Amino acid sequence: MNKTIRILSTSDVHGCIFPYTYADGTEKNHGFARLKTLIDSLRDENTIVLDNGDTIEGTPFTFYHYANYPDEVCEISKVMKEIGFDYINLGNHDFNYGEKTLFAHIEATGSKCLTANVLYKDENIGPEYVIHNIGGKKLALFAITTQHVPNWERPENIRNLKFIDAYECAKKIVKDLKEKENPDYIVCAYHGGFECDVETGKPSENPTGENEGYKMVSEIEGIDVLICGHQHRTTCGKVLNTYYTQPAFDGMYLSCIEIDTETDEITPKLIDVTSKADEKIISMCQKKEDEVQRWLDTPLGKCDLDLKVHDELDCRLHKSQLATLINIIQLEESKADLSGSAIFMRASGFDRDITMRNIVTTYLFPNTLMVKKINGKILKEYLEKCAEFWAIRDDRIVIAPNYDFPTPQYHNYDMVDGIEYTIKVSNPIGSRIIELKRDGKDVKDDDEFTLAINNYRGVGGGNFDMIKDAPLVKEIQRSVVNIIGEYIEKHKTISFEEKNNIKVII
Repeated sequence: MNKTIRILSTSDVHGCIFPYTYADGTEKNHGFARLKTLIDSLRDENTIVLDNGDTIEGTPFTFYHYANYPDEVCEISKVMKEIGFDYINLGNHDFNYGEKTLFAHIEATGSKCLTANVLYKDENIGPEYVIHNIGGKKLALFAITTQHVPNWERPENIRNLKFIDAYECAKKIVKDLKEKENPDYIVCAYHGGFECDVETGKPSENPTGENEGYKMVSEIEGIDVLICGHQHRTTCGKVLNTYYTQPAFDGMYLSCIEIDTETDEITPKLIDVTSKADEKIISMCQKKEDEVQRWLDTPLGKCDLDLKVHDELDCRLHKSQLATLINIIQLEESKADLSGSAIFMRASGFDRDITMRNIVTTYLFPNTLMVKKINGKILKEYLEKCAEFWAIRDDRIVIAPNYDFPTPQYHNYDMVDGIEYTIKVSNPIGSRIIELKRDGKDVKDDDEFTLAINNYRGVGGGNFDMIKDAPLVKEIQRSVVNIIGEYIEKHKTISFEEKNNIKVII
């Protein structure tokens, strides 16, 4: 009899099916097609396969599907059924397309959803836990997701949903398991990560409740395995008395927990996804993929400026004109006074001949637009929060460590047009905006403005509470990707005077 229990887990695959990038078609060791082959090679009678959330959003494939076929089940859900996941958890991005889409996805996977801390109309989406008798042992498994979802998600997408505190939920479940079930092993799948350094226990990010993995394993006795996600980190090991894994994103790695039932030894590891892509998975999705590729190569217009992202640091430190263009488009669409936008991590930027491929590999999220009413005081608070992105090391301006690790947060540095301002990085946090003008005049605290930002920022995403609390002027319920595409098609040739309105100095 096989004495090893094996738990295989994916997380943060973000709609990635095919083994190449959408930016230029480069072959990549990632995606569900390769994962299927790897999982099949490892699966036996003592194997559990689960997905830890953030599955239906993240690639041009899923964006195209939900934009054009919103009432149909997406191939990503069918692929998960073909792989044969025993259980699934939900991640924050699985709520991006609303409740109807979410439940259609869950049903189509054919898997049991274990998310225990999310209620739909006051009823649990998933069971508190399941008992899986496997390998002659009693294994208890439960799943939770970060309760921070309402801080990011559009209210209409989660209208009937409630998110319970993840830590408190885990604490209760572990207590119930010990008292009622007496399992041999307790496994928690958590769509969240660690808020502290696992070796020192020192905080690595602000204690917002978004990530509570360290608190769980340090204060809840009895969690043998914690399967993490959300932070897009590649890490596994043991912290205190708990073994953990976290497999990056896009299906680049497969988490594998092996439990020796004779010795009770637990071994966590991450396996590179280098397997050959499964032909049936490719075949299932090829027709839609062909549509997506034709759509991506649709020519939209031309540009006279360099709008490529050449360097992740420099495009923010010296404000890429890509940010200027996005702000110009948001201003035209919203008729607001000011516009703030971020350049997302791994954004490609635009070629001189702009296609939809440029847009969807640059604007990576299904955001919409909001317009908020602010005054000069709130504007400065907003800019001060953005200025926290920077730090000084060896007399150079660098990205602040907490914005780079453990989870890169490049999306939380906005660049604002409609004003001119200077950030002095050597000043204390909260006092870095040393100059703030509009049309050459100093901005006063009681000056009033309308500000166009994406809905993530509009609801306070990134801990921008000052924007969350600002009065809403209007919502523009259209994808920013489509707004950008329509602007370029309308204007054909994109040409504007470069705006170097932001200075970042030591």
